[in-house]
Amino acid sequence: MSVDGAGRTILVVEDEPVINQAVTDRLRGSGYVVVQAWDGPGAVEKFAATAPDLVLLDVMLPGFDGHEVCRRIQAERPVPVLMLTARDDEADILVGLGAGADDYLTKPFRMRELVARVAALLRRVDRAAELAGRSATELGDLRVDAAARRVWVAGAEVHLTPTEFDLLLCLAARPGVVLTRENLYAEVWGWPGASGTRTVDSHVKALRAKIGADRVRTAHGVGYALETGTAS
Repeated sequence: MSVDGAGRTILVVEDEPVINQAVTDRLRGSGYVVVQAWDGPGAVEKFAATAPDLVLLDVMLPGFDGHEVCRRIQAERPVPVLMLTARDDEADILVGLGAGADDYLTKPFRMRELVARVAALLRRVDRAAELAGRSATELGDLRVDAAARRVWVAGAEVHLTPTEFDLLLCLAARPGVVLTRENLYAEVWGWPGASGTRTVDSHVKALRAKIGADRVRTAHGVGYALETGTAS
């Protein structure tokens, strides 16, 4: 049996028993400790009781939906969340990202890709811990403190989700330089390939809404760059 999971705990929240068990079996086979939940209230309860390292969260759940689950658990403790959705709709995806989700998979999905996405999200957590000694970056009136994971715009603090912060940090490391969607997905999500370009676009849209639309420039057909001056 593979031991890639190294004993980390994952909460699987899925109301369809067959899918829940299939995902659980595959993750356990990869060395993860898995806790199961089948509805919204149960997910929040299991999260509080087990303190998982990552949450796999279906959008459509009994009790209350996955978006509400995500809001409640993120308010309790920041944690990587991979949402499972039957709808490949941008508006629906943006709601999930706004609730604090880090990435999403559209059903039906391949188990191999799910396990790879889980591993990539956990690697991001490990990389974030390595930034503790970095100094703050200032670009015009935008200040990014990598160690404290805090952001200020014109002196006012802006609250970003973990993924939004990692995306901003990646762009801020090379201000003015256009980074392709594929490169951003590989660096921020740790999962190379073109399949994640919509995820990047959705997170950039959410990031712009918080720090100012003019701060992130689009290079059409290529990617994005963080502007070095103050947004208008």
